[in-house]
Amino acid sequence: MTRTRAVHFFPAAEVELRDAVAYYNEQCAGLGYEFAAEIRKTIDRINHFPTAWTKLSSRTRRCLANRFPYAVIFQHNDTDIFIVAVMHLKREPGSWQANFPKPIR
Repeated sequence: MTRTRAVHFFPAAEVELRDAVAYYNEQCAGLGYEFAAEIRKTIDRINHFPTAWTKLSSRTRRCLANRFPYAVIFQHNDTDIFIVAVMHLKREPGSWQANFPKPIR
């Protein structure tokens, strides 16, 4: 039996998702909502199989959306999934790293 983890969005990831939904809705009425549903399905896949996706670093992974040129960048533990970015695959591929707070020294 798979465990359902709580999903948390980094603030920048929420903005990326909202902006992408708005952009797609401007292109075609309802397309943004289809995009949001696809991202939800992507997060559901992550929730069921969190270790199945491509590693970007020791703690961060990427899961590709099926219908749109986007990926969900995430981290996870036993109880939670943290969405770091909802990233367009053709724009600034390393931009998700800017979502992390600077380390305290």
